[in-house]
Amino acid sequence: MTERLYYTDPYARSFEATVLDVNQRDGKTVVYLDRTAFYPTSGGQPFDTGTLGGVHIVDVVDDDDGRIAHVVDGRDRPPAAGSAVTGEIDWIRRFDHMQQHTGQHVLSAAFDRLFKVRTVSFHLGADVSTIDLAREMKPEEIAAAEADANRVVWEDRPVAIRFASKDEAAAMPLRKESLRDGTLRLIDVEHWDLSACGGTHVARTGAIGIIAIASWERFKGGQRIGFLCGGRALARFGAMRDTVTASVRLLSVLPQELPATIERMQIDAKDQKRAMAALQVDLAGFRAESLAASAEDTPAGRLVLHAVDGDATALKSLAQAVVAKPGFVVVLVSIATPSLAVIARSADAATQAQQVLASLIASFGGRGGGKPDLAQGGGLHGVADAILGEARRLIVSG
Repeated sequence: MTERLYYTDPYARSFEATVLDVNQRDGKTVVYLDRTAFYPTSGGQPFDTGTLGGVHIVDVVDDDDGRIAHVVDGRDRPPAAGSAVTGEIDWIRRFDHMQQHTGQHVLSAAFDRLFKVRTVSFHLGADVSTIDLAREMKPEEIAAAEADANRVVWEDRPVAIRFASKDEAAAMPLRKESLRDGTLRLIDVEHWDLSACGGTHVARTGAIGIIAIASWERFKGGQRIGFLCGGRALARFGAMRDTVTASVRLLSVLPQELPATIERMQIDAKDQKRAMAALQVDLAGFRAESLAASAEDTPAGRLVLHAVDGDATALKSLAQAVVAKPGFVVVLVSIATPSLAVIARSADAATQAQQVLASLIASFGGRGGGKPDLAQGGGLHGVADAILGEARRLIVSG
């Protein structure tokens, strides 16, 4: 069994210990100590990092036998069995986890106290933490729980660590029944929440700083709530402030005018897109007339071969505008490389567009497909004139 110092002193940043064993597991070096302040991944909270005798700890695992495995960086030489070592906790990471985890207790208790909605699960993520609630909440209910949770934070209530047997705990007002046997570790937020938990927590709710709900969504018949506490909330506010400031500067509006301005810009963009589409149709008609006038009379029909400065949609629209008239076969290739190619025919023409494209792909690479009357492809490697010349040969020779 490893003595878990974080159970009674989560604020311990360094500690002394003796190395009991060093071995290999799945190609990684694992160190066992007689005592540790490193928290292993458990209960929705990630592991601590730091150093052990100068060696970097990259993972901490709670083994089934009650021992805690410290996985060391493979580039470092691990301490020897029997040696005395000093452990140093990455305090920035640890305190962040303490803020988020204690904030979760306070927030979950708020939902439970105000609306009798229990927390099904908790996950402390790298950026945002989440709780999953048993039922979906209304926005105004979420706001009320957030406000009540922050009231408890700002009242700076003490957060105590208590221990009790399972029978003793059964007589206590735990927010959620514990399924563990033996001695239970309880986290007691004064006059607010009492929960069995093995994680690390701040000593007073004021150290949480603030609890900010960042998102919510339906999840497995209930609701997933994303939240940030303390330093994470401050960082998110800073990012949002910078984004809003930049947007205000670019759009020359006040912050509160941003939603309406963006909505108006979206409407304008849709109107412009429709107008542009109509103009492109008109333009394609004029260009199609010009291309049709330049057609070469061949046994396969009136053949149009042309290099076009445009994307696949432009080539396709232009080709279809030409073959709307009878007797035409059209091959359009993009000027940009790798080349795009569109082959189209009028309803009365015999050329198999997809067969011509397949032969061009065999010669110039790329990929594509289509039907007898229209085929298109991309990624052809070759200059436009060479591709068009090969297309002419294929179509004329039949």
